[in-house]
Amino acid sequence: MAKFYYGGQAVLEGVMMRGRKSMAVAVRAPDGQITLHEEPLTAAIYTKKWGQWPFVRGVGMLWDALGLGMRALLWSADVAMSEEEDVKFTGPVAWTTVASSLLVAVGLFFLLPTLAAKWLAPLAGGLAGSVIEGVIRLGLFLLYLWGIGFMPDIRRVFGYHGAEHKTINAYEAGAPLNPSSVARYSTSHTRCGTSFLLTVMVIAIIVFAPFHFNNVLLRLASRIVLIPVVAGIAYEFMRFTAARVERPWVRVLIAPGLALQRLTTREPDETMLECAIAALKPVLAADGILVEAPLAVELVAIAVNA
Repeated sequence: MAKFYYGGQAVLEGVMMRGRKSMAVAVRAPDGQITLHEEPLTAAIYTKKWGQWPFVRGVGMLWDALGLGMRALLWSADVAMSEEEDVKFTGPVAWTTVASSLLVAVGLFFLLPTLAAKWLAPLAGGLAGSVIEGVIRLGLFLLYLWGIGFMPDIRRVFGYHGAEHKTINAYEAGAPLNPSSVARYSTSHTRCGTSFLLTVMVIAIIVFAPFHFNNVLLRLASRIVLIPVVAGIAYEFMRFTAARVERPWVRVLIAPGLALQRLTTREPDETMLECAIAALKPVLAADGILVEAPLAVELVAIAVNA
């Protein structure tokens, strides 16, 4: 059986973790307790053989991660900002938010750079035009990450992001899953979404290069159509490097992504680490992986048997 890579993301006052069969979100409620949500994973990327085909799995994982991530984020907001335990995790609002966020991201990081490059260098074409467009896109991306890092709420999310990375690093190193042990590990990780997005920005320069239509609408349309292609290649690149991370030349390739994570992670406190560990343990248990006894904190479990 191929090696499986566990992962997740930070949410408001908590962490979401994803495994082979299930996902779990652990959020620190206003009363100090950790509220835990679990549900099975049913998308083709997890249940069908064709869902794991190269390049197909990249597009499927990206789409599924967007859906799971936005739903987890909305649910965490309900828990973090309310004393109510009966919170809703799904619904039209969640998918409307996913669609809106996706449109904004596509417009900001794909369409706007295309228009800006056409305006700034109207005669540039081919690789030159794509490089200019890619530089603008990368600049917007870095500016966005730098800017949101000044927001107090986002800084806390970045702390939970660091907790997620530390917990995954500790698990992959075979260390005990407790806060004092996990705290010793790095806040950087080779499979981070920040590194993935940087890889997307770079690969897009190459993939978009042959499609340098003079017609702006055709150029914009080509960028949208090619997003799944770029995402598929970027995902395979991350899997390739993750499997060879100990090789020096691979470390060179992933170094920019690891450096960029300094903008999106912060050193977590013990309560953040507890949330990340609480989210990972049930995911491992669902995959039949034995872990030590649960954290010595009170958990409010909300299980979904879908």
